[in-house]
Amino acid sequence: MLSNEEVQHIAKLARLGLKEEETKKFAKQLNDILDYVKLLEEVDTKDVPLTSQVTGLENVSREDNVERFCEKDELLGCTELPVERDQIRVKPVITEN
Repeated sequence: MLSNEEVQHIAKLARLGLKEEETKKFAKQLNDILDYVKLLEEVDTKDVPLTSQVTGLENVSREDNVERFCEKDELLGCTELPVERDQIRVKPVITEN
């Protein structure tokens, strides 16, 4: 059973400022949660296989295929911005103050 002082300590660790009525409320809720966990510890799970998910979904992978879209010069020719050393020069986004 968690005391109000322990709940206040937990709140301090979580950087939460609790009022007295909140401390009492959360003490009851936390104690209810801990009681439920104790109840769950009594369940025999010895023959239950480990489960990471239950939806049946599987990771689908495919081979990466490199496909040529177009040549570099074609892409660089589509811009009105200046091109320097095979790169499009854009206006700076980050400036010094």
